[in-house]
Amino acid sequence: MRLAAFNVENLFQRVKAFNDEEPETHRDILDAHSELNKLFAKPGYSTADKTRMLALMDTLGILNRDEGRFVWLRRIRGRLITRPRSGARRIVADGRDDWVGWLELKTGPVDETAFQNTARVIAEANVDALALVEVESRPVMLEFHDYIYQPVAADQYGPMMLIDGNDARGIDVGLMLRPGYRVASMLSHVDDRMPDGRPIFSRDCPEYTVELPNGARVAVLPNHFKSKYGGNDARSRAKRRAQAEAVAGHYRRLRLMGQRFVAILGDLNDTPDSEELAPLYATDLREVSDHPAFTAFQFDSSRGGRGIGTFQTGSDGHKIDYIFLSPALWDRVTLGGMVRKGAWTASGRWDMFDTLTRPHHAASDHHLIWVDIDL
Repeated sequence: MRLAAFNVENLFQRVKAFNDEEPETHRDILDAHSELNKLFAKPGYSTADKTRMLALMDTLGILNRDEGRFVWLRRIRGRLITRPRSGARRIVADGRDDWVGWLELKTGPVDETAFQNTARVIAEANVDALALVEVESRPVMLEFHDYIYQPVAADQYGPMMLIDGNDARGIDVGLMLRPGYRVASMLSHVDDRMPDGRPIFSRDCPEYTVELPNGARVAVLPNHFKSKYGGNDARSRAKRRAQAEAVAGHYRRLRLMGQRFVAILGDLNDTPDSEELAPLYATDLREVSDHPAFTAFQFDSSRGGRGIGTFQTGSDGHKIDYIFLSPALWDRVTLGGMVRKGAWTASGRWDMFDTLTRPHHAASDHHLIWVDIDL
């Protein structure tokens, strides 16, 4: 069984800023969007808050009108800003109670070449069970498979499943299986709660029992932890920590129920040495990049580092995608590695597809991580 995780960065719609050719634009727009929405949510607006709001609105191109290149200012009731024909723009609301509205990121279709490169990554990996991160819906998975993947790969998958999660943008985690594999059971954890009542999982931690053609069963738990985009403040870190603790708890429950074969995988948005992921490392789970058979890096390590990173440059410090395995699976690992060819590199640290000639044609900023398990 070849098992893999791949953050495809939003099939078919994605934040429009990600389609810009300059990677710096992504961070600038997302940071400005996050900061401005946080200012909007304050109960009272100080003079400094209003000055900062105007600066951020200028950055986002919405100082003079509600629609910018990458964002919409959605105003439902009340007044936030006055824009006289002559004179300075002013924030007229004095706090959250004075108006109803928010700042919304625009989305747009991913470039068709990027779609095709996503398909090429999946075809190159030749996976039996693939956890996809940042997928909008099951119908989108089916459309991608039927109209993009099959024509590019001349290949097909069988069962495909996605359970709607807690993300209002529809950024969820899904599972694609080869013909002959099936989902024997599934369980959602969207209603797991923090002590203050907020959902633990930003999306979901779906629990799939995958049955192999030979009858063996593996519990597969795809995940996408809280992102660091918009700032890695204490609340963000606490959210990832709570997510790791909850996943570790579900793992222990599965083991107590007699399930020997358990895999937890996906984009966990933090590094192996982080306090946030420590609860997973405190179990008997082991992560595949630590396995001696994990050797297929597709990476030029001559300039230092093991090349275990799964994001952007692929450096060790960019390790944020994982496949954790229970001891019974770990003992059956025969090979593991990554497919990087669909990610953009300006440094030449890996070979790219010949169809990847511009940054926005990349399949993703993430690299697919896979492992072969002899079951």
